[in-house]
Amino acid sequence: MYIQNRNLIIRDAAIKDAEILCLWWNDGRVMAHAGFPNGIGISLEKLQKQLAVPEDSTVNRLIIEADNRAIGEMSYSNTEDGGAEIGIKICDETQQEKGYGRILLSMLIKELFRTGYIKILLDTNLNNTRAQHIYEKLGFSKVRVNKDVWKDQLGRLQTSVDYELTQADFIDFT
Repeated sequence: MYIQNRNLIIRDAAIKDAEILCLWWNDGRVMAHAGFPNGIGISLEKLQKQLAVPEDSTVNRLIIEADNRAIGEMSYSNTEDGGAEIGIKICDETQQEKGYGRILLSMLIKELFRTGYIKILLDTNLNNTRAQHIYEKLGFSKVRVNKDVWKDQLGRLQTSVDYELTQADFIDFT
């Protein structure tokens, strides 16, 4: 996949991206929202192997660039009912709060609908109100709140929120 909108690019992750992904994934500040406040502890070699031959071929890993520099990652995978489940992390803190999230999500969502997906699904931590605000601006509907459904690395119970978007409800910010 390769999508460009002005200075923003979404592209397939490649082996050359292993170093930056490893840095982000092992940083507890970047990964705390996903339940890994200590990072995930992956080695560069293991990540390079995963990118060369993915263990889960249903997950499409993408790199986000701004001004030709990697600033984060996205992913999408097929669901059984014709949908796509997506995720996004702007990992470079200096690139957060610039309005990129809603544009990047719009770029990916528009492409997924164009290629035949009938709905887009995602979830986020209940405490991630900034992300929820963006999702709702894009037209996502809150489907359910899953109270205390998983524990983070520190053993703290976490609550997640499931969202769904149809093409008819999509508000495009590109």
